[in-house]
Amino acid sequence: MAVKAGYFHRQSGVIPYRVRKGELEILLITSRKKRRWIIPKGIIEPDFSARHSAAKEALEEAGAKGNVHDKRLGTYQSRKLGKACTVKVFPMRVTRTYKQWEEADRDREWVSLKKALKRVSNGGLKRVIKKLPRTV
Repeated sequence: MAVKAGYFHRQSGVIPYRVRKGELEILLITSRKKRRWIIPKGIIEPDFSARHSAAKEALEEAGAKGNVHDKRLGTYQSRKLGKACTVKVFPMRVTRTYKQWEEADRDREWVSLKKALKRVSNGGLKRVIKKLPRTV
């Protein structure tokens, strides 16, 4: 059981972004249970890199496809199954969004950097989001 627990607590995610009319926008999604604004993230699959797993989560959870940067933007802590998870976060320039996607029960919205920082409640995730303008 300990191996399984460790498996679920190593996660990766992306900050999906685009530049529209010269302004940086971030695609946020809602969590399933508490409907908090978050980024697409999930467990790092055994046969996937953190980047590849993060891209897979973006497609499943946000219906977004794009180019995931090679360099990690940062990490933050979240909770899953009552335990702390470390989430490795990568920027992803979105090249396409789908009208229908696997987890379309989630809300998603393109927002400005300022609005994203107001909506996201996790302080660690906010710190990672603040780094985004320096990398795009």
